Amino acid sequence: MSPREAHAQRRLAEDEARIDGKYVGDRAAGRRTNLAMGEVLAEFWRHPSPYLLATCLLAAVTGRVLAGPGSWWELAIPVGLVAVLPVVEWVVHVFILHWRPRRVGPVTLDPLLARKHRAHHADPRAIPLVFIPWQAQLWLAPAWTALAWLVTPTTSAMFTLLTAIYAIKSAYEWTHYLLHSDYRPRSAWYRKVWRNHRLHHYKSEHYWFTVTTAGTADRLFGTAPDPSTVPTSPTVQRLHDLAL
Repeated sequence: MSPREAHAQRRLAEDEARIDGKYVGDRAAGRRTNLAMGEVLAEFWRHPSPYLLATCLLAAVTGRVLAGPGSWWELAIPVGLVAVLPVVEWVVHVFILHWRPRRVGPVTLDPLLARKHRAHHADPRAIPLVFIPWQAQLWLAPAWTALAWLVTPTTSAMFTLLTAIYAIKSAYEWTHYLLHSDYRPRSAWYRKVWRNHRLHHYKSEHYWFTVTTAGTADRLFGTAPDPSTVPTSPTVQRLHDLAL
């Protein structure tokens, strides 16, 4: 077994031992493991992204209430967004978060989201790096509002779309945070999602791109192989072999 394979297997085993209550490394260093949901939730609200998302969600819900009853077909908006969420996650993860810096003349195109995601891969247990950067949230809010205004025929539909967008983004943010926390999975579904994401961080950055589901869009796009057939990537924690 190569050193990279041994390292990946050790990291996976340690993280699984954490959630099973069997890992002694953190306890020996005086760190808490297997946190209760209340403790994990309290940590979640110590970071700016949840507040920004909650503010936008509250504003969207308020706008939707003030806009009046609306039409029955607006129910299709949240249903459709939830249905395509795994594909959207996959596309964003592959083409935006894993963006390789490119030079166009004297300019290097290296967006903030890609830079932050490289830092997240370098240290998956650093909780502040788990969240959507607050700087990106500040320009995404008006961008989502403008897009919703352009693609919907009524004010009520616009706020329905914005409410659905921010509810889904909040759920994604919570799920991704929980996957990187020391919360112990209590269901087979969550453990499957958790392991899928661990494989992406410790086995190979070229596979397992979905976050809130395990292997949905990955199966569709051919990025959910048998882990035993995938060699450990030498750049799984150093995306594109770039220094931070």
